[in-house]
Amino acid sequence: MASARQTRATWCSRCGAYLSAPPGARSVRCALCHAVTRVDRRPQHQGAVHQAVGFIKGLFNAFGSPSQPPPSSSGSMRVGDPYRLPTSYPRARGKKRALLVGISYSYTKYELKGTVNDVNCMTYLLRERFGFPADCILVLTQEDKDPYRVPTKDNLRLAMRWLVEGCTSGDSLVFHFSGHGMQKLDNNGDEVDGYDEAICPLDFEDRGVILDDEINETIVRPLGPGVKLHAIVDTCHSGTILDLPYLCRISRTGYWQWENHNRQPETPKGTSGGLAISFSGCGDSQTSADTTAFAGSTSTGAMTYSFIKAVESEPGTTYGRLLNAMRATIRDNGGDSGIPGPIGSFFRRVITFSCAQEPQLCASEAFDIYRKPFLL
Repeated sequence: MASARQTRATWCSRCGAYLSAPPGARSVRCALCHAVTRVDRRPQHQGAVHQAVGFIKGLFNAFGSPSQPPPSSSGSMRVGDPYRLPTSYPRARGKKRALLVGISYSYTKYELKGTVNDVNCMTYLLRERFGFPADCILVLTQEDKDPYRVPTKDNLRLAMRWLVEGCTSGDSLVFHFSGHGMQKLDNNGDEVDGYDEAICPLDFEDRGVILDDEINETIVRPLGPGVKLHAIVDTCHSGTILDLPYLCRISRTGYWQWENHNRQPETPKGTSGGLAISFSGCGDSQTSADTTAFAGSTSTGAMTYSFIKAVESEPGTTYGRLLNAMRATIRDNGGDSGIPGPIGSFFRRVITFSCAQEPQLCASEAFDIYRKPFLL
């Protein structure tokens, strides 16, 4: 116990960098920006939200550009690859791998303003908190100069295949999508509500959407024993966007139960022995506050923000507590302890919270959401 009290963790008040203060110190100087930060003398458990605030400040220092290997000058496809993946996609096959997609739909009536910020936030979170290597993270945005990293329908299909290609036991995969989603009439009878959910690529008006059936077949079905996939999907109508068989219904009092949404047992929607879990911005019938440009708004980021705040405020949390914290943040219009200063001002400009929006949890198998720890 004595060694645990030797240093105190805090965050730089200017740049958000992690700082370790000597025992008894009242302030500490940041080695990066040289700012002096006063050390919080309160008990460690009371500073969880303040640590989350410091972390989110640090996110914006990483907003210059996502850290990725430079694109190939030729932009050619890999010879001999079964899916002809572009050579500019990361070649590293680490145990932790992520695909992050942010679509702004610039110069269209569906334009969104904060999707690239969402991607940058997730990049920072995965690298700094969960140890994902930079060369194992693939980012697709409309602003990228590499034509194969622009989130068109063809590129999204390639990128999803890249994510699961060659995955083996012990691999942890993350799929994050921030953009528009929609519902389409179900034509094969596998949906409980009669509608397929879909994500909208940049060129969806010309090439069409990507249905949940295809997403399930591409990144869920190939997951073998010991492989884990987490999806964080920030769109409208995204509740069952991965077409996973189990949807968790949870009340505001904490009561929960899993619903089996697999209407056709002869057509399995689960994995090949692995585990797939998705957090989505809202239910299938709801419109997300993050992506309401179809209704004329350009606000974005509420679901991604609530996810990051929940992860940072409760380290070592369970899936149930994480989901409850996300919902509470959105219901409380960002939470009781809003982010102060210019960072808070930024969030208040680009984020609109909606009480009608309820983040959802789906999985390929049922489990106790208050006992299973959240791990990426």
